[in-house]
Parts: sequence; C-alpha cells; structure tokens
Amino acid sequence: MKMTRRTVLGAALCLGLGFGVAASAYAEKPLVLGFSQVGAESEWRTANTASIKDAAKQAGVTLKFADAQQKQENQVKAIRSFIAQKVDVIAFSPVVESGWDTVLREAKAAKIPVILTDRAVDASDKSLYVTFIGSDFVEEGRRAGRWLLERAKTMPAGDINIVELQGTVGSAPAIDRKAGFAETIAANPKLKIIRSQTGDFTRAKGKEVMEAFLKTDGKKINVLYAHNDDMAIGAIQAIEEAGLKPGKDILVISVDGVKGAFEAMMAGKLNVTVECSPLLGPQLMKVAKQVLAGETVPKRITTEESVFPAEVAAKEFPNRKY
Repeated sequence: MKMTRRTVLGAALCLGLGFGVAASAYAEKPLVLGFSQVGAESEWRTANTASIKDAAKQAGVTLKFADAQQKQENQVKAIRSFIAQKVDVIAFSPVVESGWDTVLREAKAAKIPVILTDRAVDASDKSLYVTFIGSDFVEEGRRAGRWLLERAKTMPAGDINIVELQGTVGSAPAIDRKAGFAETIAANPKLKIIRSQTGDFTRAKGKEVMEAFLKTDGKKINVLYAHNDDMAIGAIQAIEEAGLKPGKDILVISVDGVKGAFEAMMAGKLNVTVECSPLLGPQLMKVAKQVLAGETVPKRITTEESVFPAEVAAKEFPNRKY
C-alpha cells in the first residue's frame, strides 16, 4: 500500500503517543506548496506574487514557485515538476482557461490536490481541482458597465463610442470582463463598442493598441474600457501623445485598483477603477492547509471588492496596499 503523508500522519494520530518523538517531528514538517504564476506582466501580478510569497513565510509553508512568463506550456511543465517532486498541494493561476485536463488528471492520479487562484479553468471534470480562490470577473465587467450607464445619463445626445482593450486572449478575466461589460451596457443602445483588441494585460501593449485605435477612430472615441489598469495607463500615455485629454476627451474605465490607477485618477486622467484584489496569499495558505487536513472547502471562494471612482481616489489612496 502506498503511504501518503496524510495516511502516515493519520495513522500516527490514531496510535496516539505510541510514535512519541517521531510522530511529533512528522507533524511539524512544513506543508510543501507548488505554485505556478502567470508571470510579471502588471502591477497587479507583482503584488499577487509578493502576497503569496509573504503569506507562505508567515504560515510556515515551503513554497516552490515557478514563473510561467505568460506561456501555458511553461505552466504545464511546472505542474509536472511539482508532481515529480511529490509536493503536498499544487496551486496555479492559469494563463488561459482551456487545455488543462491532461495535466490535472496527472495530479489527481498522484493524489495531489489542486487549487486554482485568481483565474479559473474550463475543465470537463470539475473534480480535477478542489477549489477556486479569486474574483468574480463577470461581475467586475458588470460594475464597469454600471458606472458607464450612470455616466451616460449626463453625456451629450447621440452614440457613445467605446474602444476596448482586452486582456490575454483565452484568459478567464478577459473573457468574463468583456462578457459582463457587454451584457450591462446593452441596456443603453447609445453605448457602442466600435473597436476591441487584446493588449495582453501589459502597459506597453495597451499603449500600442490605443495608438492604433486613435489613428483609425480618434475623433469618434468617447470611452476607453481596459480590462486592467496597466493597459489603461499605457493607453493614457497614447491619448496624451495624440493631443487629447484622458479622463475628459476620452473617459477611461479600468479594472484592478492598483496604486498607479489611483495616481492616474488623482491626476484627472482615469475616471474609475473596479477593484480586483491580488492579496490572495493568506487565503491560499489557509485553504491549502485545510485541504491537506481533509477538510471540506467551498468549490468557489470569492473575494470581496469595491468600485473606486475618481472622486474618492485621494481619500482612498493612503489605504492601498498594492
């Protein structure tokens, strides 16, 4: 019979103090967590990584960390490496939604529980992962849309043309933030998305794509909706270089709530950011320990978040931790 860490520990507990010092020493062995991160493409992701590393230290968890550099094949290799190393729990933030079934089956066959953080997967078998910890990306898109619906009431008559900077193609936040926003603004036929293209969640790509939008439709653009703050900040630079005023000539809506977005709002260049907290580390460590102990956890653990319009930026800025 294959003896896993859990079965050995359980047997030691069942036999009481008979194992003496050996049982005590085993019980004190730190949990080993293998974590595969998307990359370091934004302020948000950097804060997320810091939160996970800091929380692991605080919780006494041995963290094996792998940076996928925004490539799914790198994450698959990392997960297989974690399986080979026989870590206790695997967690990862998937680059894209699909294409995970095979490697997740390998983890399940090795009896290593998997936790998803920040982004979900489109798995045919939901038992291939234990839980998902993160935001409701569809709701984030809806919140952005609701803000625009209210603002549209005060805007001049006629169509309100929107350009959209999408996140990484195939990623859960890009798919869901787009869907939630489109669903919500459909309530006002004046609101029209005239251009939509990926900016890969990066500042440089956001600037590049916005430059292209401005060359094609500069005079027609009324609103920019960016799937994250970094793309919005890059786009703001492009808007300014085109001789326009971001936040006034073109309203700017984004998602994440990083310090850079609050600075842009205080400068009058960004109108609203929808919060998506990256500080998932403490939750991840807690849930990993619960899972290893055999406790039942919810299939989805959603973080609580807010919407911050420019009017509250100065007051809220000192409270920001990322």
